[in-house]
Amino acid sequence: MTTMTQTSARFREFKMPDVGEGLTEAEILKWFVQPGDTVTDGQVVCEVETAKAAVELPIPFDGVVHELRFSEGTTVDVGQVIITVDVAPGSEEEAPVPAPVQEPVDEPDASAEEPKGRTPVLVGYGVAESSTKRRPRKGAAAPEAAAVAAAVQAELNGHAAPAPSVLEGPVGRPLAKPPVRKLAKDLGIDLATVVPTGKDGIITREDVHAAAAPAAVAAVAPSAPAPSVSEPVAAAAVEVTSSARETRIPVKGVRKAIAQAMVGSAFTAPHVTEFVTIDVTRTMKLVAELKEDKDMAGVRVNPLLIIAKALLVAIKRNPEVNAAWDEANQEIVQKHYVNLGIAAATPRGLIVPNIKDAHDKTLPQLAAALGELVTTARDGKTSPAAMAGGTVTITNVGVFGVDTGTPILNPGESAILAVGAIKLQPWVHKGKVKPRQVTTLALSFDHRLVDGELGSKVLADVAAILEQPKRLITWA
Repeated sequence: MTTMTQTSARFREFKMPDVGEGLTEAEILKWFVQPGDTVTDGQVVCEVETAKAAVELPIPFDGVVHELRFSEGTTVDVGQVIITVDVAPGSEEEAPVPAPVQEPVDEPDASAEEPKGRTPVLVGYGVAESSTKRRPRKGAAAPEAAAVAAAVQAELNGHAAPAPSVLEGPVGRPLAKPPVRKLAKDLGIDLATVVPTGKDGIITREDVHAAAAPAAVAAVAPSAPAPSVSEPVAAAAVEVTSSARETRIPVKGVRKAIAQAMVGSAFTAPHVTEFVTIDVTRTMKLVAELKEDKDMAGVRVNPLLIIAKALLVAIKRNPEVNAAWDEANQEIVQKHYVNLGIAAATPRGLIVPNIKDAHDKTLPQLAAALGELVTTARDGKTSPAAMAGGTVTITNVGVFGVDTGTPILNPGESAILAVGAIKLQPWVHKGKVKPRQVTTLALSFDHRLVDGELGSKVLADVAAILEQPKRLITWA
């Protein structure tokens, strides 16, 4: 579904849709049309980047582009009008005066608008039409303004608005929205020590991250109050600045989401990592044989395919490892399906799309899914849905020549397997030292969900299969 409004019988507005469940903003990467261009229903008019992926937006009606509201590089809140279209060109109705094209600003505050209802958008629900006029609030009215901001943010996230007391609290209690309070708790930050930069003295996520790592945050993007979307936008585009001694690169979009997710994961889930070095010579021989198998024709066969299958078999033998931690209900949620994540390096940063129901796929089907996943990621076309709902992940650091590492869990998942470089090394085989194909595996897991015994069993099973691939038949 899309989101749009009709300003008159002739001119229609297209708003920034919610291109991923729960996302509240997106950056306009590129416009494919300009004022005066003819567009048709379903035509892609721009590409935007959210905290999850780059997405192309189609226009939902025919007409002639009248106005582009934002320039490339601008971060726009979900629900804001981004383009107006003349759906009846040539009529005598007076055209609205185009608003000045708004330039990029750094982190606009989405809490400045008050929604009157919710409008279905591309995915989930976004904001509805709202008024940007707000009466000045002074003194005792500040907590009320903060409560309204919390309600707006909750509406943007697709949840019921919290009660005003969530922000007001007892006298002297720092003002912060529930997600920010949870983030502070996860990072071990006392909100009383955090300097607020948000409107009406509300502590933002950026404030919490700044308190957790002040040196790093100051080096990348010094904290500053975020402008309200109801205020005139006059800031210039944020650009990379460079000098002889340092370069400053704005952190936003996918890169920003990765940083926040990894910090949250590292400080929330107690990580344990175990290692094993194994002889994978037989696995490499199997890969060579499968490349010649007619049943595998047309699909890419590589060691990652066998490693993925080995991990799926290990999970089948140890299903308790495939779980998630529900902090709100203090429950362990065991998954009876495996959405296998594959970490992929792209120009926009590391993303982790996943293969849905990988446990049900045959080897040729798994190979085809892996090939499609990698190709889509390299082309920058991975959708937010493809990165949601993962249960376990594989990261192949060996492609960079790295022997091993201690991978950080993808948030919400129980385990991640890192695969090191496969190298010809001296190895004791049948009582003699021989050159063999050797690699190191590293399994990180959430110790709240997975104890040492379970984690060791999973890693040992993967290693045993890669040493003797025929176990794929006997154990599957």
